[in-house]
Order: sequence, then C-alpha cells, then structure tokens
Amino acid sequence: MTEIPVISSRILHGVPYFVRQELGERALRRANRAAGFDLELLEDQNCFIPHAAVVSFLNAAARAAGEPNIGILMVPAMNAANYGSYGRYLLGAETLGLAIERAISALPYHSTGDGMSVAIVGNEVRYSYAFALAGCEGYDAIAVAAAGVLLSVMRAYLPAYWTPLRVELDIAKPRQTAALETVFQCPVVFGAPVVTAVIERHHLAANPRRDARSIVTIEDVMRARRGGAPRDMLNVVVEQLRTQVRAGSISLESTARAMDISIRTLQRELNRTGTDFRSMANAIRIQRAIELLRHTNGTITSVSAEMGYSSPANFARAFRKVTGYGPREFRTSNRPHGTAEHHS
Repeated sequence: MTEIPVISSRILHGVPYFVRQELGERALRRANRAAGFDLELLEDQNCFIPHAAVVSFLNAAARAAGEPNIGILMVPAMNAANYGSYGRYLLGAETLGLAIERAISALPYHSTGDGMSVAIVGNEVRYSYAFALAGCEGYDAIAVAAAGVLLSVMRAYLPAYWTPLRVELDIAKPRQTAALETVFQCPVVFGAPVVTAVIERHHLAANPRRDARSIVTIEDVMRARRGGAPRDMLNVVVEQLRTQVRAGSISLESTARAMDISIRTLQRELNRTGTDFRSMANAIRIQRAIELLRHTNGTITSVSAEMGYSSPANFARAFRKVTGYGPREFRTSNRPHGTAEHHS
C-alpha cells in the first residue's frame, strides 16, 4: 500500500494562533480548509497528521495573506519544548549531546518518513533534520521553521548570548538572504543536502539552563504516542478519522485532501484491505461516542451533534446497530454508581 508520512500534531502548537495574529482570520480559515481539518482544535492533542496537511496549511496561509516569508516569521516561535512528551523527553537530558541523541532515538514516536542525525566533523557538530516531503511545493517555509526547532534544542542548553556557527538549508538561495541571517543570527548556507544547525563541539557537554519540571522516559513517550506513529495506509486513515472526529466532522474529501491523494486512490487502497471509508468512519464515530457517553455528562443530543449525525434518532439507530444498545440505555448500564444521569 502507499505510504503516507505523518507527524505529531504537536509541531503546530501555537501556529494557528500565530497565523490568526500575524496573517489574519481569513488566512487561518483558508489554511484549515487546505489542511482538511481545524488544526487549532488538534495542536495540543496526541494525534498524527500527514506531512502533506502541514505543508498545505502553511502554503494556504501564506497565499491568503500574500506573505512569502512565513517561515522566517515562524522561527522565533519554534520550540521543541512544545512537542508534548517527545519534547519533554529530549529536553530532560542532562547534556545537549544527550538531548540530541534522545531526539534521534525517539523520532519514530514523533513522525514517519523523517530523518535526524548528528555528526562530528573536527571541532564542529552537525545536527540535521530531513523532512519526509523535502523539495515539495512550499517546502521552503518548512525548512526554515525546522531549522528554528533544531536551534531551540540548543538554546535550551546554551547561554542567551550564544549564536550558532551557521545554518544550512536544503533550499535554493533566495534573492534576499539578510532576513534569514538576522533571524538565525549566523551565516546561512543554501543548497545543502538537509537542514542542519552547526555548532562548536564543546557545547555538547552543556547542561540545561533550567531544571526539567518532571522526569519523562522513553516509555512515557511510547504510551503518549500509542506505540509510535502509524506507518501503513490503513492505520494512517484510522488516525485521520480519529483526528477529524476530535475536530468535529468526518468527510472522505477532507481525508483524501489531508493525505494529498485522490478520493479514488483512497477508496481503492481501502478496498484492497477489505474495508471502505463509510464503515471505518462509522466505527470510529461509535467508538468516540462510547467514550463520551461513558466518561462525560453531555446530553445524548450533544453527543449526537459532536459525532456529526444529522439527528439524535439517526445517531441512536447507528449506535444500536453496533453496540446492541440505545445511547441512553448504554449510558445507564455503564455509568458508575452515584453519578447523575443527563438526558437529551
């Protein structure tokens, strides 16, 4: 089956807010539509979204606002500390060198298709990141923002006045380079094989500027990310459906758009596995409804609306077909003793 690279939605922490504040509400709406779901509802959740959706989001925002330098504007806000358990794990290391090693070893729990490496060449350390869709349309902004993330790891360990030796970007040299050199505070090399931040070797022994708030283990990352990012088409689709349910709506068109494939291709790939989009969507919706009925006090009507059903009656029929119970009957039989029941 076709492989669709995905990445943690945590990378977008604060980005929708940034787009709204810097580029406007119209740009944010267009960006969400291009991505296939409302990313503002997902940025702090542990879910995976296609790389293509991230690229589409930034491209649409930049076009809507007429802002070609969106990557440069984003650099100051890029921070690995916002990446949930993955970020806390790598920044909880005792030295910068160990933090980089953790970032590399835990990458499979953060994304698929990406690459990360570190190399020591003489007195220089080269910390590199390869985006799964490097070179695609609109990639320049991704490359610039990614360099900002690499530098954020280093700045968590190095003095406030520290500057890198240089930044290398795997993009063509733009007409104006001064803005990039200003935001990175160092020389910038273009046409590199991958995005790379270059620092002096002795910095690897640097200790964190601030003590970690809590100890996070690789097992914590594994649990938070459900064992790792989905790697095959079927599991990627399941993840997108779960993501869309959280965002409030499910559609075949949005799923295909987020994965950057045609509707026909998506349907064909699902048919090969013996399933179809409608069946998968219904199963995910009912599973989410079960969670809401069991663990929240929302009315049956509100749960029905949240799952995207046109009416509570339609929701009740679909729910009974899968579980053998009506929603209210299910809630009553599964509610802990002493909890008041809320009706629709």
